[in-house]
Parts: sequence; C-alpha cells; structure tokens
Amino acid sequence: MSSFQIIVGSMLGGTEYVAEACEETLLALNHQTTLHLQPELAQIISNNQTWLICTSTHGAGDFPDNIQKFVEDLRNSAIDLSPSKFMIIAIGDSNYDTFCKAGFDLNKLLISKGSIEILPIKTLDMKEEIDPEDLAQQWIEKNKDLL
Repeated sequence: MSSFQIIVGSMLGGTEYVAEACEETLLALNHQTTLHLQPELAQIISNNQTWLICTSTHGAGDFPDNIQKFVEDLRNSAIDLSPSKFMIIAIGDSNYDTFCKAGFDLNKLLISKGSIEILPIKTLDMKEEIDPEDLAQQWIEKNKDLL
C-alpha cells in the first residue's frame, strides 16, 4: 500500500482531530502514515509519498501558526516534489471571503513544486452543522481506489 505524510495546519486544534481521523482510516486501509502536528519540511519524506495536508485558514486568509514556517520553507526551497503526490482537506467558514484560502494556496504551491494532485481539494465548511472528522473519513473511503 501507499505511505502517507499527514501534515497539519491548525490554530485551535480542530484540524488535528480531522487529521487523526484520516490517519485512522488510512491505517484501516493498510496504508503507512506519519502524522506531523508541527511540520518541518526537512523532516517530511517526499520521495514516493503521498502528502495529505489538513489545514484550516486563519485571519485574513492566513496559514495557521504551526504550519507557517513549513509553507515558507517550501516556498523558498528548490525542492522537486515530482516523485510525490498530494491531497488536501481545507477547513474554513464560508461566511468569510477567504474560505479555505490556505488550502487553495498550498494546492498551487505544491503543483508549482512538481507534486501531483490525486484528488481535488476537499473543503469542509464549519458554518454548516457537520462532523468534519466523519466527512474526512468518508472522503478517504470513497476515494480509496485512487490512493
């Protein structure tokens, strides 16, 4: 099976729960996972990996504090991510015009570094009454043949 690097961008901890739920589902599907709650680019394997990025958007479309250095390092590096794939779960509130902006910005950045998007971004709208962990797990289950 595949190996997943689960990268988390979270301000208040809710996105961590989503990432942990995703990890649980991926493990049940016999994938290998490594969870990065304080992601550091130098510590994350990219060769023949799938990056699952779970991030919220904070403030005026900003990245959560815990992932800002990772994103800055990624932007400024000459890293070639062509041997890797990625998928993103973006969490936000559609009451704001920056709904899931961090996820969409990361999507563009990863593509610019050569990584292959295997699934379109999954957005979770916290304005709705939803169980984000359950929706993330359903999304992975539904797309398990593509992973």
